[in-house]
Amino acid sequence: MSNNHSTRYIALLRGINVGGKNKISMPLLKAAFQEAGFSDVVTYINSGNVIFTAGDTGEASLKLLCETIILDRFGLDIPVMVISAADLAAALESAPSWWDSNSALKHNAIFVIPPASADEISGLIGETNPEYEKSFTFAPVIFWSAPLATFSKTRWAKVFATKLRENVTIRNANTAKKLLSLTESN
Repeated sequence: MSNNHSTRYIALLRGINVGGKNKISMPLLKAAFQEAGFSDVVTYINSGNVIFTAGDTGEASLKLLCETIILDRFGLDIPVMVISAADLAAALESAPSWWDSNSALKHNAIFVIPPASADEISGLIGETNPEYEKSFTFAPVIFWSAPLATFSKTRWAKVFATKLRENVTIRNANTAKKLLSLTESN
């Protein structure tokens, strides 16, 4: 693709505005992305979701640029996962039928932050116990569902107590779907 072509992307910031830590104002974050030359910038909810249009410089380059913007503007070293709207659409279209199909369960899209890979993280987590949870990998997303009542027994619950959590950023099913719809609205 030529660099004159523009693509819609979503930047998913890890661990901001959680428990009073790593506070970033969404209007200021939007302004920082605009000042960096991105267009059609939209933020969604306070958990660090930025939809933007950029030239096709590649997700790895955009990840580094987004992390630099956040470090320079807010003084925070925040991991960022960048995914194109097309890749998010492909992942959501490939989600298993059980994901986001039962309102009694918790449904998450676990986005793996490069250089880690979804297969690598899934392998480190190990086999899930179908009695407590289900997971399905469609790189770079791991689709995961579990009943709230048995959440503490899941393999993925144990991730949050390990260093592996540094390699992922999580959005619930509604947020993941909304982010895709926001890429289509501009």
